[in-house]
Amino acid sequence: MTATAWILPASFLALLVLRVPIAFAIGGATLLTLLASMPFTPAVQTIAQRLASGIDSFALLAIPFFILSGLLMSRGGIARRLIEASKVLVGTLPGGLAFVNVLSCMLFGSIAGSAVAATSAVGGFMAPAMEKLGYRREFTTALTVSASVTGLLIPPSNILIVYAVASGGLSIAALFVAGYLPGILLGLALMAVCALWAKRWNLPAGERIPLREALVKLADAVPSLMIIVLVMGGILGGIVTPTEAGVLAVLYALFLAVGVYREIRWRELPDILARSVETTAVVMLLIGTSMAMSWVLAYENVPQTISEALLGISDNRYVLLLIINVALLVVGAFIDMTPAVLIFTPIFLPVAVELGMTPLHFGIMLVTNLCIGLCTPPVGSVLFVGCAVTEVPLARALRPLIPMYAAMFIVLLLVTYVPGISTWLPALFGLI
Repeated sequence: MTATAWILPASFLALLVLRVPIAFAIGGATLLTLLASMPFTPAVQTIAQRLASGIDSFALLAIPFFILSGLLMSRGGIARRLIEASKVLVGTLPGGLAFVNVLSCMLFGSIAGSAVAATSAVGGFMAPAMEKLGYRREFTTALTVSASVTGLLIPPSNILIVYAVASGGLSIAALFVAGYLPGILLGLALMAVCALWAKRWNLPAGERIPLREALVKLADAVPSLMIIVLVMGGILGGIVTPTEAGVLAVLYALFLAVGVYREIRWRELPDILARSVETTAVVMLLIGTSMAMSWVLAYENVPQTISEALLGISDNRYVLLLIINVALLVVGAFIDMTPAVLIFTPIFLPVAVELGMTPLHFGIMLVTNLCIGLCTPPVGSVLFVGCAVTEVPLARALRPLIPMYAAMFIVLLLVTYVPGISTWLPALFGLI
């Protein structure tokens, strides 16, 4: 690795310390690195070309549609209905509301495609209800934060689309299907932690719901869950592409929120559209600048250098995969998920393939790993949103998060070392 290449991480870290927004920190560090090896005009032109080509992908068209459908679902009363349905399914168990919290986050996170949205919607509703029954608010915060990231693995998931682009065109359908078992496994691991807490603190079970009322609550949640059937059924059936499935999700979410549940009024739609445009712009800027940084890393032969260094440490694939996971856990604590996927996929994917891991398996491992980073200080966005929603100081939320971290790390190791968790379902559907 040349001396010029060291400018990139040094300037990037310096800009992060100065609290420069992540997209501008990535772009600024990339520009400074290029300026060390070429004149100003070619450097700026190269950045502009790489930024434009980075977002010039048909697969990325799905992201704005899923963002818009997620916002419509977030505002359309979906969370409350899913929580009520979850109470019917698991609420009567000891510590039932904790199980309800996890299941609601899993369902809503997968429908909305956003861990932040799941944390806000479910946390705001569940925190007061759980506190009334004796649950500590810091435990509720930790549980909501950690459970909300399961929706990033359970499709439709924007981050899996981003990885498909970063990996060079991997099948989005295969990635979507591959995320189901790891996402469900992550939720079950958190439920196991809830069961231990319920036994230790003698947490109460929820009230038993009469059969007729239970059936009404379940039926009320079915239209919300149908979006998963429409999106995944359409993709797996070959009826629609992921991008077309995003359009379908928007139309169905609009019909549900405005026409069926009537929790969104027509005059609110311009604000929702403006928020979706804003979010899409941020995501696309992150993707563009991250792809430019990835190009500079490749230009400076950084991936090859790191690959050779890692393979020189040990010839034991289990040790090397553990080292990669630890490195990604550190990265996830400081960098948001989208740029982390775009920057570190070209660095670590060649090493993983050399160790016998398929790009599909590596992608699920990568996303599972970075999900933990969203719950980890100092940059964990979901953690800070959860603390703000439940009004719990960060320091108080960290202690109950420790067993959650342990459960998530165990799942990460299982996903890493048991390929079938990620590849069995795609193989079953003939996607790999």
